[in-house]
Amino acid sequence: MLNAAQEILRKVYGYSTFREGQEKIINSILQKRDTLGIMPTGGGKSICYQIPALVFPGTTIVISPLISLMKDQVDALAGLGIPAAYINSSLTQTETEQRMQSAARGEYKLLYIAPERLESEQFQSFLSAFNIPLVAVDEAHCVSQWGNDFRTSYLSIASFVERINPRPAVAAFTATATSGVTQDILRLLSLQNAELYMTGFNRENLSFSVLRGVNKKDFLLRYVKDNNEQAGIIYASTRKDVEDLCKLLCDNGIAAAKYHAGLGDEERKHNQDAFLYDDMRVMVATNAFGMGIDKSNVRYVIHYNMPKNMEAYYQEAGRAGRDGEPAECVLLFSPQDIQTQKFLIEQSVSASDRKAHEYKKLQSMVDYCHTQECLRAYILNYFDEQDHLPSCGNCGNCNQEYDLTDITIEAQKIFSCIRRMNERFGITLIAQVLKGSKNKRIAEFGFDRLSTYGVMQEYTEKAVADLINLLIAEGYLDLSGGQYPVVRLKPKAVDVLKGMTQVARKVRSKKQTAQAGNHLFEQLRQLRKELADRDGVPPYIIFSDSTLREMAQYIPSDETSLLAIKGVGEAKLQKYGQPFLDLLRQHVLQKSFVSPVR
Repeated sequence: MLNAAQEILRKVYGYSTFREGQEKIINSILQKRDTLGIMPTGGGKSICYQIPALVFPGTTIVISPLISLMKDQVDALAGLGIPAAYINSSLTQTETEQRMQSAARGEYKLLYIAPERLESEQFQSFLSAFNIPLVAVDEAHCVSQWGNDFRTSYLSIASFVERINPRPAVAAFTATATSGVTQDILRLLSLQNAELYMTGFNRENLSFSVLRGVNKKDFLLRYVKDNNEQAGIIYASTRKDVEDLCKLLCDNGIAAAKYHAGLGDEERKHNQDAFLYDDMRVMVATNAFGMGIDKSNVRYVIHYNMPKNMEAYYQEAGRAGRDGEPAECVLLFSPQDIQTQKFLIEQSVSASDRKAHEYKKLQSMVDYCHTQECLRAYILNYFDEQDHLPSCGNCGNCNQEYDLTDITIEAQKIFSCIRRMNERFGITLIAQVLKGSKNKRIAEFGFDRLSTYGVMQEYTEKAVADLINLLIAEGYLDLSGGQYPVVRLKPKAVDVLKGMTQVARKVRSKKQTAQAGNHLFEQLRQLRKELADRDGVPPYIIFSDSTLREMAQYIPSDETSLLAIKGVGEAKLQKYGQPFLDLLRQHVLQKSFVSPVR
């Protein structure tokens, strides 16, 4: 059966070889084994269940959490000539009934459904009568209350699978799962003797950077203007920020769309489609936008505010560079972001154990924003992936020139102050004592009589707080959990107080963004946009940016050589091959008329 899968990969999808991990996962599913695949965003998860669905007789059920994800997947499958459909709340009752009838007749190879549908006994009973060889669960981390985006409806999946006779294979996929969440997925989906495949969280084509202390709006305007030909996503924490930033960009002549839960369904759909179809280059959104979006040519993701945890950040940042081409992920940090996320935790989480867990994950995100070590290594360590170099050479902490500044004296002042305050207070009050603030609370505690009171008065309170956060991120200090965390000394700090070790801080220069141009590539993109508008599909459904770059590099002249380009399968060759070949041949002819200078 693996031979059949490889033939489908070549003929239908236009690729000669599987990506890392895909072949093993597909082979496991073809053997009807329950399978859990943990793969990075853009790692090709969908092929891992779509190809077995095409090999197996019957209809594969795909459980997906968002309407936009289903639509994108079904549109892409239609472009490949594969019969597929989705059933979710975007359909009318009549449309739903028509699709259910078609599904009952076996007209679809893949049927995408929202997990909430499984809360209906009637719907479960209807589906279980089908010939279902495989149930694929996308964004499987949603089943765990300790994961990102917990959905109670995912808890109905296991009972649905058990009522199907014969029991189908279950394939679950996620891009963001710590070891604890992985165990929850295996247990709560009732995966039987499951094969677990982790292809790694590393996205080598993504460059990560964190900027602190910059004027966020000025940076945003400059960056978007410098990258005005590229598609990008800007994430903000609140609806108000989204509205303000979108207006700022539009007022400065930048075509930007917005997306958040406060907009009407029609406006959200219109804005999302404008972005997917490249009619709008920039999308400003809350985290309500993007899960499962398959737009492959997003060249940058900017987080205007710090997200709530590393899972959310990596999932959102991972929407850049899904085509494997270089892309940038920039996080703009300010201390206010911490307070915003604490407020959101207090508003959205009631259970004390879960609240403590969310605060712990928030602190990991704060540490990421302050660490001086490799940002990629920090992310991979968070997801328990140790097999990587300590320096990646492709993040803001690795690929910039910097000077080491000795801050041992400043660190000793901070550590000494924390000790004299009996390790019972938070960052803000410690910074105020060191600054010499006249805060009434300081006088009430008698901290204005400490020898460390005012010993860093030449600094602003913000600068002192930044130093404390840096020392927390670098492992000198510990921060308790909760809404009001307390700073404590770690053994590493005691060594500094004793004069046994020194502390250094990196002072970085600004990174300059350079975009390489390619005239032929831009012509191919323009042709793709014209064909996409003609067919009413997003441009990336036709060909990804990486496919167009390969065309521009090798300039295929006939159907055989065009088929050798990654991402060009027989269905797309038949549908779109000729106009691209015409453009490529015209390019060759134009070059041949240019006489060399003698």
